[in-house]
Amino acid sequence: MRDSESLDHYQYFSADDPTQCRHTSSPLGNGAIVETSDQKIVLLQRSNNVGEFPGHFVFPGGHPEPQEVGIETHEYCKCSKDSELVNKKVSQEMFESIIREVVEEIGVPATSLSDPLFIGISRRVLNVRPAIFFFIKCSLESKEIHQLYSKAQDGYESTQLYTVSMIEVEHMTSKMPGCHQGGFALYKLMVEALKKN
Repeated sequence: MRDSESLDHYQYFSADDPTQCRHTSSPLGNGAIVETSDQKIVLLQRSNNVGEFPGHFVFPGGHPEPQEVGIETHEYCKCSKDSELVNKKVSQEMFESIIREVVEEIGVPATSLSDPLFIGISRRVLNVRPAIFFFIKCSLESKEIHQLYSKAQDGYESTQLYTVSMIEVEHMTSKMPGCHQGGFALYKLMVEALKKN
């Protein structure tokens, strides 16, 4: 970079400019629309002590952890066999990480959860961070999930767990991060598609 060039070229100061982060990486988050056996949807209210979106409603989630499948760096052999193996591990981690996040955040056992169904990718407008969303059925009723939540490993990230109807979620979306609003929109598209079949 020449002395006359400035980092200002890479910074965007408008809060609603979706290109503001185009020169930085955006880690892929994940979220799950978890449906209980009594047809309620699980929502969490984030703690006021967290850095992003304190007090907002969110679906359980977080982000995949490449270290879980032995990927420590961006460097790997360029041969196609190693590349295929890395791709397979990354794909596997995408699906396994959402189960881990749900278990850690709401306290349900992994055995009570169905295999995750990929429903799409949403991204925030503010910082254009993408999140992959899944649909997961839970074999437990709402009241059982509420009891387990008090012992959730990552329960400190949220202050309360809600199990609500689809209509109630609709009323709560104004207090959700944009990517979670998008996740709910993807869920509604899935529900509509299932009705047509």
